[in-house]
Amino acid sequence: MTRLETPLTDASPKTAVSPVAAVSPVAAASPAIDASAQPTAPTAPQGDPTFIDPRIYDLYDEYCHGRIDRREFLKRASALSVAGIGGLAMAQALLPRYARAQTISFTDPRMKARYVDYPSPGGNGGRMRGYLVQPSGTGPFPAVLVIHENRGLNPYIEDVARRLAVAGFVALAPDGLAPVGGYPGNDDDGRALQAGLDQAKLLQDMLNSALFLKAHALSSGRLGATGFCWGGGAANFLATTMGADLKASVPFYGAAPNAASVANIRAALQIHYADNDERINAMWPAYEAALRAHQVTFEMHRYAGTQHGFHNNSTPRHQEAAASLAWERTLGFFRKHLA
Repeated sequence: MTRLETPLTDASPKTAVSPVAAVSPVAAASPAIDASAQPTAPTAPQGDPTFIDPRIYDLYDEYCHGRIDRREFLKRASALSVAGIGGLAMAQALLPRYARAQTISFTDPRMKARYVDYPSPGGNGGRMRGYLVQPSGTGPFPAVLVIHENRGLNPYIEDVARRLAVAGFVALAPDGLAPVGGYPGNDDDGRALQAGLDQAKLLQDMLNSALFLKAHALSSGRLGATGFCWGGGAANFLATTMGADLKASVPFYGAAPNAASVANIRAALQIHYADNDERINAMWPAYEAALRAHQVTFEMHRYAGTQHGFHNNSTPRHQEAAASLAWERTLGFFRKHLA
């Protein structure tokens, strides 16, 4: 069945959140994305300084995924304006402000964090580095691998690992850029570095990170994975690769795996999609058909009115109500399947 939840309203009076659409584990196929539904010349809400033209979101998605560079992104955006709001200003507002990402302090007494190095045979450099965060206490704890987007281990992903730790999980956030010096401190350079890596070896580094975490002394041995954007695709890859060693996977707006590989999935899946994410959402019908054909336990949730990256609270694409609901679901799913 398909159910449409009641509208959510942010506590902030200036932010209205659209209804959130959810598909249950036995739901019918989600509705197709209609790209023509995007307005070509939208009207800015009067007096709303936070408005961003949907065309700017589309350009930003191209920029984030390496199809255009920063210069071209800003150049194209500057040609757009709506009701006196300059396209360049809207584009610059979308760039991440990582100070906003921190919701759990580095010194929070509920958790302990450190960086760890470990072997990664067959990966890009033979060794990996990651951010390991545990709840206070001695453990063992259920374990979750947290996989970054297409630009390395940035402050937002580190905060996600801390959020998991204060919820009772030991979390490892590997830095896929470790073999080339690590996350460089800005997304443009990070994106270029990650694009230059051998992608098959990068996935091997994620697999080795998962195996390292599963076998860690702090881990109960029950392993889950979550990831965002590129990391969502990597979480899907782990589900098709690890068999019963992975108990649960929660990809956020990640690329679907090859349909033929779905037969290998033994983990339970909770899949989160943004509403306005044509490229990723176009993969869903074939993915869903394969999941059903192979009787994989899964649920899919699609959040009305959201953009790709809605969980990332360092950019205006973030939508608080949808992100909070998705995170609540994520924690509940891991508690159920990693207990």
